[in-house]
Amino acid sequence: MTPRVQRLRHEIVRRELQVARVDSLGPNLRSVVFTGAALDGFVSASFDDHVKLFLDDVRRDYTPRRYDAAARELTIEFDLHATGPAARWAAQAQPGQRATIAGPRGSFVIAPDHDWHLLVGDETALPAIARRLEELPADTRAIVVLQVADPADRRALPSAADVELHWVDDAEALIAAVRALPLPAGEGYAWCAGEAAAMAALRRVLVDEKGHPRDAIRAAAYWKRGATAHHENLEA
Repeated sequence: MTPRVQRLRHEIVRRELQVARVDSLGPNLRSVVFTGAALDGFVSASFDDHVKLFLDDVRRDYTPRRYDAAARELTIEFDLHATGPAARWAAQAQPGQRATIAGPRGSFVIAPDHDWHLLVGDETALPAIARRLEELPADTRAIVVLQVADPADRRALPSAADVELHWVDDAEALIAAVRALPLPAGEGYAWCAGEAAAMAALRRVLVDEKGHPRDAIRAAAYWKRGATAHHENLEA
């Protein structure tokens, strides 16, 4: 029997790449496509994988949004709301510029055949959630709650799954929306990512208030207010 959740480890390879193209996804969101022969052998087995992006003496974690092995193209999406050096780099990125990535060092693979999937996050989680929705099969159900403050950054999220999508403006509304959700019957898995305090609060809502099983939730702090380069998986 295939485990419901699998942890995979990958060899960490440092890859020197260049920008192939840059696309705007909204006023505050930008997609950068990297290419290079160094991508041969790149593996990203889960939607919430992260690679290290190196820019001079700065390193930041980002989700591999899409990888096309045949074209040797790796797509990473950037939230330009952020004030750090990586967001500033993405705002000015142009084809031909060089960058270095390493990883992913591992993958947390969640079986797609749960009865339902709850996906919750802010702008920093949007690439992972969009990727998960693209990868879910047609016979699955997904409930999505996304915190995206600027309506112009909200976009269609294609999926073969049956998707119930809720947009909210801020962290308070995000927590309130999840608290108000009736969780469906059956075996479900909850995945949440975003700001540390908000994700800790969401975990408490799901586990303590709604009685969702602790082993069927993954909550990750992709960033923490007042801190830099923060990435943490939150435990019960």
